[in-house]
Amino acid sequence: MDTGNMAWLLVCSALVMLMTPGLGFFYGGLARSKNVLTLIMQCFTILCVVSVTWVLWGYAIAFGDSIYGFLGWSTSYLAIQGVMEFEAEALAFVIFQMMFAIITPALIVGAMGDRIKFSSLLVFVVLWSALVYSPIAHWVWAEGGWLFEMGALDFAGGTVVHINAGFAALVAVYVIGNRKGITTTKEDKPNNIPYVILGAALLWFGWFGFNAGSALAPNAVAAGAFLNTNTAAAAAALTMMFISWKVKGKPSVVMIAVGAVAGLVAITPAAGFVTARAAIIIGVGVAVIAWYAITLRRKRGLDDALDVWAVHGLGGLWGALATGIFASVGASGLLGGNPGQFGIQIIAVVATIAYTMFATFVILKVIDRVMGLRVSDSDEAKGLDESIFGEKAYSE
Repeated sequence: MDTGNMAWLLVCSALVMLMTPGLGFFYGGLARSKNVLTLIMQCFTILCVVSVTWVLWGYAIAFGDSIYGFLGWSTSYLAIQGVMEFEAEALAFVIFQMMFAIITPALIVGAMGDRIKFSSLLVFVVLWSALVYSPIAHWVWAEGGWLFEMGALDFAGGTVVHINAGFAALVAVYVIGNRKGITTTKEDKPNNIPYVILGAALLWFGWFGFNAGSALAPNAVAAGAFLNTNTAAAAAALTMMFISWKVKGKPSVVMIAVGAVAGLVAITPAAGFVTARAAIIIGVGVAVIAWYAITLRRKRGLDDALDVWAVHGLGGLWGALATGIFASVGASGLLGGNPGQFGIQIIAVVATIAYTMFATFVILKVIDRVMGLRVSDSDEAKGLDESIFGEKAYSE
């Protein structure tokens, strides 16, 4: 047992855990005032639900013995019993990976959280985590996973977390439909911009555990991932601020926060494989991509309320491909004379998108048929804070 590595993973796990409540504040601030508590509650509840399901079966599917490279399964890993018999460092890895499994479905609620039934969301999270998240985690991160064996690079979750959640969110918007009375060609007005900044700051802080922790040890790779994480986030935030300044005549507080999150997303798959100079390019690139993706979805009438697809889906896609271009630390990308790596990254991206969109569609359609997905029109008009939870975020 390496106590230093174990301590590093446990501290980083705590940082990543903080990201999910932070996401709740970020989403809650961006949402309408009648749904603030709903978004926070959904994220907090997902933290609780996946904490249990990961222990019971999620880890076994993700990191059990590989079945033809597509999913894992080890009965000794159910309820983590088999892992308990190993060294403590292995148990720390289980905990660290749990936090990734928690935040991924929480990202999806930004697209549909203000119109989905709470009971249906709970069922969706249980099914999606087991049938979508864990298998893709096995593909990319587990020994024997088909993308792992192919050599796909995903340092901390560009495909497993962000592309996965972002394109699942896109499907969810199509299945559940637009919000009532919303014109997507106009910007939504966040109800609490300080919450947005608070949430973004908590995400940024926790992301150091997300990316640097993925080195699995407090070493030079972790330090490089930490630096790249901060650099890309800052570059993306500044770029988004300057774009909003140019387009609207004033720098946007909301968009600098959104830009920071987009930068964090894009650097995630590349964090341990690129230099700081490449991190700046990745950060600037994702800000431009996210800005125009947000503009496009509004013109197309797509009601992804909190732009999960633009920021996480396309941000993760850009990050995964950029990894195949700029990788130069521990692996070589296109610019390092290894065009094959870029091709492998394309395969990983396409496979992840195809599977998550198909599986998410099926899961949502089954839930809709059995118990319904969407709240009633009257509940949606009143706001889910009061209609579902009987409470208000702000007292009168």
